[in-house]
Formats: sequence, structure tokens, C-alpha cells
Amino acid sequence: MENKCVDRRSHPPKHGKIVSNNITWTEAKVTHEDRVQLMGHEAATIWLTGLSGSGKSTIAIELERQLILNGHAAYTLDGDNIRYGLSRDLGFAPHDRTENIRRLGEVCKLFNNAGMFVVTAFISPYRADRATARDIVGADRFVEVHLDTAIDVCEQRDPKGLYKKARAGEINDFTGISAPYETPERPSMVIDTSKSSVEDSVSEILHKISHRFRQE
Repeated sequence: MENKCVDRRSHPPKHGKIVSNNITWTEAKVTHEDRVQLMGHEAATIWLTGLSGSGKSTIAIELERQLILNGHAAYTLDGDNIRYGLSRDLGFAPHDRTENIRRLGEVCKLFNNAGMFVVTAFISPYRADRATARDIVGADRFVEVHLDTAIDVCEQRDPKGLYKKARAGEINDFTGISAPYETPERPSMVIDTSKSSVEDSVSEILHKISHRFRQE
């Protein structure tokens, strides 16, 4: 493969203090252009944010499926799934949420550097944390989609029974009830899933990122 240029986004991260000593960043010989040529698209992170019950996981899973069906490499990172492994040591206190999102931002960056679309489904309630994720991934690759669905609609859905538990005082630091959700100020997209079906929501997102698909 021709070494066309270096993908600057693969360089060492600059977010937070690195505690490890005696480490050296290893540069790859595979370039950004090489990966675009292989995958047939420009990689991106589609970051779905919204209250519990707003439809993040449902839309993420269907979006991933549609991307795959159309021949694009994609993977979904679901908030609950991540907490089974990568973030199993974290709770839901503000500092834990911040660290969780930082880790996820780094994972998304790795997926994108590998040339893949990554679709995320995290509440990610704090603007500062989402901004950190954007900085890690790179603003040109970060597509923030706010699922702006009213809390009463989300609570009526309550697919996991979490609102009921939160109202009963069985869950602490529950977003929208006992913990805040900071609405995105300048998201890439806003979708109200009480008015837009899963299929329509996914179509909107695919249209938004369609310029990233290489035209044959």
C-alpha cells in the first residue's frame, strides 16, 4: 500500500494525565486513506444521547444493521453492555459518569481509527463530558444526535422499569429524576422519538452521514 499521509488522529491522546511511565507511542504504516479505500467510507462516531427510554439502544441497533446491510463496517456500543465489562468498576455518581464517557470516547476513537462507524447509546447527561468525547474522537468525526423525547413519554415507556424504581427511591442518581440531564446546545441532529418512528429516525441519520459513503 502506498504511504500517502499520516492520520494525525492516531497520534497519542492529550486528554488527562498519563500515569504510566516508560511508554512510547507506536506509529502505524497503514494510513487514513488506506482504510477509507478498504472500508469504502469515512469513519465516524454517531453519538446518541438522551434520557432513559428515549430510544437510544433501539435506534442504535437498527442503524448498525442498516449500515452493515449497505456494506459499511459498523459496531454499536451500548451503555449497559459497556458496564458489564469495560466500565464494570464504575457507578453512576457524577465522577463515575465522567470517567465512563472518557473511556468510551477513547474506544470510539480506536474504532474510527480502524476505519469503522461506531454507533453509541449512552445517556451521557453532562455537556462537559460529551465535549470531552468530541475532543477525543475529533469534531470532524463526531455526530451528536440528541433524542429529544419528553420525560413523561420516556417514563410511560419505562422499558426497564427504572423510572418506577427511581420514583420509589430505589435508584440513586437517576437521570431526569434525581440527577440532571443537560440538553445539548449545538447537536448535529435533534430527533423526537415520540413523533419519529425508528425507521424514520434511522433514515434521517443515514441521510446526515451519507456524504461519508464513498461513491463508486
